[in-house]
Amino acid sequence: MSSSTAFTESLDHFETPTLDLEGPTLLQAITEHGGYAYVSMATLAAAGDSPAAEAAREMAWEQLHSGPWHSVLPVWRDAYSMACLHVARLHFSKGELSESLRVLDMGLIMGGMLLRKDLDSAVNKVSAKARDAAAVSEQLAKRKLVRQDELRDAEVLQSLPFKSLSLKLVGRRPALSLEGFLREYFLSGSPVIISDSMAHWPARTKWNDMDYLRRVAGDRTVPVEVGKNYLCPEWKQELITFSQFLARIEANDCSSAAPTYLAQHPLFDQISELRNDICIPDYCFAGGGELRSLNAWFGPAGTVTPLHHDPHHNILAQVVGRKYIRLYHASLSEELYPYTETMLKNSSQVDLDNIDEIRFPKVHDLEFEDCILEEGGGLSTSWMLDMKGSGSTDYVRLSVMIYIADVIFFFFFFVLR
Repeated sequence: MSSSTAFTESLDHFETPTLDLEGPTLLQAITEHGGYAYVSMATLAAAGDSPAAEAAREMAWEQLHSGPWHSVLPVWRDAYSMACLHVARLHFSKGELSESLRVLDMGLIMGGMLLRKDLDSAVNKVSAKARDAAAVSEQLAKRKLVRQDELRDAEVLQSLPFKSLSLKLVGRRPALSLEGFLREYFLSGSPVIISDSMAHWPARTKWNDMDYLRRVAGDRTVPVEVGKNYLCPEWKQELITFSQFLARIEANDCSSAAPTYLAQHPLFDQISELRNDICIPDYCFAGGGELRSLNAWFGPAGTVTPLHHDPHHNILAQVVGRKYIRLYHASLSEELYPYTETMLKNSSQVDLDNIDEIRFPKVHDLEFEDCILEEGGGLSTSWMLDMKGSGSTDYVRLSVMIYIADVIFFFFFFVLR
């Protein structure tokens, strides 16, 4: 084989060193769990059989949906990753870059961790080739997600729930030192807005540029929620490309009953270019804590998160847009009527925009703290944890969030104490 031929083939192929090493052991484990048909198809897929690759992926997909997610055997998640690598490699060899990326993203979202490095490496190679193919000679004018002239304070105030910004406002501190944060807020159990702590983040400018977002993430597949919120019966989930998601954001009608929302997704584990635009603040490690997870929320104006609590300390970083946040003390849990169902027990039955005073007579008189979180601000809500001891039913630590800009892009650092 000539050197030029070998170079050409390398451009149409991505390496899978972990799969090459661990594949036989994984196939043996799948066989031990009754996956004989999958192993047969995966073996053919490795030899370049496209229908067999799709068949293996479908078999693994069925196993992923054989019961509740927590009951799915890890070996089938790894099997799904394996099949995705086979399918994506075949699409890539044919120059079908968007389809190859879509399959790889499905492996990242639904697959196991065994072959994660191979998936990430393949995504980098396919993405680079896709960007080269889509390069244009002229520089387009930047299109912003949010324009400051559209954030009218009067309209904002009219959209907020009853009593908003009329009681106690969350305190705001510029350039708060780590020592000050630990002593004055974390240990005393008080929420605080930390301003001017994100000015050096590339995300502050890059993420308000539609063309930048499309360029680095447009062909990537992401999970989104469609509907008013997760408590509504018409709520559902979809898998779409980031470009399709941005198109829905641009066309968003604030009165729509079915907005599209990217919520609580580990986007930065999936798309490394976006991860490079942010920095983990030192506040996440106050008191000897560890960073548990890093998730993104991205949605249109008018999106509302129901009253709920999170099981960990939170640091909320607002990158683009503005957001209204209301906080109730954990001691007021019962007065905010939590659901009794297991899946929803961290959520309140109360809709602050339309309170049913007959069913929920105590809500109007409850005290709370609230604020409007501006771009470049971070909100710590560590005060909401462990207020009633372990095993308690307290739940309204972090409550309602309403996005009041044209679009919002923010994320949580979930921190263990």
